[in-house]
Amino acid sequence: MSAPRRVLVTLAAGLVLVACSAGGVAAPASSAPVPVATTSAPLAPTPPAPALTGRTVVLDPGHNGRNGSGAARAEVTRQVPDGRGGTKACNTTGTSTNAGYPEHAFAWDLARRVQTRLEAAGARVVLTRPSDDGVGPCVDVRGRAGQEAGADLMVSLHADGSAAPNHGFHVAYSSPPLNPSQAGPAVTLATDLRDGLVAGGFPVSDYIGRDGLSPRPDLAGLNLATVPAALVECGNMRNADEAAVLSSPEGRDRYAAAIAHGIERFLS
Repeated sequence: MSAPRRVLVTLAAGLVLVACSAGGVAAPASSAPVPVATTSAPLAPTPPAPALTGRTVVLDPGHNGRNGSGAARAEVTRQVPDGRGGTKACNTTGTSTNAGYPEHAFAWDLARRVQTRLEAAGARVVLTRPSDDGVGPCVDVRGRAGQEAGADLMVSLHADGSAAPNHGFHVAYSSPPLNPSQAGPAVTLATDLRDGLVAGGFPVSDYIGRDGLSPRPDLAGLNLATVPAALVECGNMRNADEAAVLSSPEGRDRYAAAIAHGIERFLS
């Protein structure tokens, strides 16, 4: 064997010795990869459901935009059940400020603002009318809207038209009660709405009711309700100071926040 060949054999033998284990067994050509330790990030906690998830609220914006049209007169004036064995007009046109801002427009805008707040809190909100350019519905239909929607409560939204010096809001409920919901829960709802409005900086009425609450036997929309129901007269549109608040988007947003707070308080 020549010298170069001996060098190659020697190198090959050395490689075999290095590749052998202590027991004389050669290591395999490839081996399983060494596991790499990893740390999993902790799972983020599931955020709580919004406070009103699973709740349904009916909002009843008073009157409607075409109630005052001549074509609607027959429908608006026809008699419907009042919930106490009598009848009353299907609906009315509502009032307005001295500057001409109508109650129906106020009620519609306010309802949409309250709806936005309640839906953000997880509630399902049903309105008794789909827009502000229709007629009705009649007060007996509105009164049954809460139970037909499977609602937890119903709130009717209005503004009053009284003598100019009078001011303040009041919340009406059906009295004497006609069913268990009216006997207790409706009064609690009215009280929570009153407290929400007071907390929002609104004064209670100085001309009707007591401490912002007004028990009424004559409101069909409340008499026919079998879910807790209340009607909010947010202020007097004939009072110049209150008319300015009722007519402004900022004022209506304040009312919406206060009413939504009262509803959330009742549902909690």
